[in-house]
Amino acid sequence: MNRRKWMVVGIAVLALLAGAAWISDRNEASARTPYRLGAVERGDLEETVSATGTLNAVQTVTIGTQVSGAVIELHADFNDAVEEGELLARIDPTLQQQQVRNAEANLERARADLRRMQQEYDRNKTLFDQQVITESEFSEIEYSYAVARTSVESAEINLEQARQNLAYTEIYAPIDGVVIERNAEVGMTVASSLSTPQLYLLANDLSELEILASVDESDIGQISAGQQVRFTVQAYRNEMFEGTVRQVRLQSTTNENVVSYTAVVTVQNPDLRLLPGMTAVVDFIAKQAKNVLMVPNAALRFTPTEEMLEEIGDSMLPGGRMIVSPGEGDVTPEMQARIAERGGAGMGAGGLGQGGPPSPEMRERMANRRTSGGQPPGGTGGGFAALWYLQDGQLGVAPVRIGISDGVSTEISGPGLEEGMQVIAGLNTVTSEPEGTTNPFQQQRGFGGPAIFRGPGGGG
Repeated sequence: MNRRKWMVVGIAVLALLAGAAWISDRNEASARTPYRLGAVERGDLEETVSATGTLNAVQTVTIGTQVSGAVIELHADFNDAVEEGELLARIDPTLQQQQVRNAEANLERARADLRRMQQEYDRNKTLFDQQVITESEFSEIEYSYAVARTSVESAEINLEQARQNLAYTEIYAPIDGVVIERNAEVGMTVASSLSTPQLYLLANDLSELEILASVDESDIGQISAGQQVRFTVQAYRNEMFEGTVRQVRLQSTTNENVVSYTAVVTVQNPDLRLLPGMTAVVDFIAKQAKNVLMVPNAALRFTPTEEMLEEIGDSMLPGGRMIVSPGEGDVTPEMQARIAERGGAGMGAGGLGQGGPPSPEMRERMANRRTSGGQPPGGTGGGFAALWYLQDGQLGVAPVRIGISDGVSTEISGPGLEEGMQVIAGLNTVTSEPEGTTNPFQQQRGFGGPAIFRGPGGGG
């Protein structure tokens, strides 16, 4: 029993020693590598504008009926391909046939009246010429004869209309297309007196579709006709489709105070896999950069610690000042131009500055930036940023010009940048707090946002 007890105690001691050794190794590794590192890579970048839209047929035609009656025949169903002039449906023609016969009878009666009035007119014309009847009597005959002629014309028009209504009981396809909607059933009664009943919806050609994408007003300036587009649909989530912007419509729409514009995207659909009504998630390719240097966005958002600032001293400006955004501190436009002109001049080997540590005034200003939220106004696009890096184990900071970003990586350029260069994207911190008590989304402690400034002519 005592032997088993000592064995349990021995195993527990060994476990404690192993845990202590693991923690010690972890602390030593963190001490050796205090930074989370990324790398400068070379590749292609695309800056996109995202929107959603619906796939539609380029041309659709609604097939209705202009006469009332019961549907007695249907010759097309969903997804049927039809040709122009093909019979689609038939309405009960009984009423229209009766109207035709009635119009024909009215026409015959009108013609008989006209023949009688013609004879009356001829007889009275002779009597008038012989001055047997007065002018007023002959005028009444002329009037009756004219009315008879008009009655014949009216009866002919009524007959033509009745025959046309009879023809409307047979409904034909006006175009070559595909039936994408059918709203009629045999036996259903349609009433054209209220509105035109819709029986079918035809799409002319599903091998070419269009997306009506709703683009926010803040992004519409980056969209133009001829622009390339990529999109996905839920039916084929792992497949990317392509299209081209055909039109940007001038009419805006407002929904809950959000203004948007419609961009029409033409899509080729030769295999007919894409269907009308599908929701498309669209990426408009606004900018492209080929074979450029880029870094993870986290490296440009990195906030240096006070110890890092003390170690590196001044990176750019004489007098112990760090680079800040325009409008902060006393960085003037002349100083910005001087920085851009120098392009990093005055930096020693490894990119390290030659000045002394930050002045107390600068430390206070950077502390205020950290308290007020950190990130300088204007973002990073089109300006400059301070990129912190490691070279041969030495800490350095380099000014870089910011290009386009795809949301994960950002294009950079500047003197001394090389592919494979190690950049600092964060800190490896060791905390004594119990596991699970730290907030993974809490911003790292430091002095404000990345040291960014706008160069002359820089946009954002």
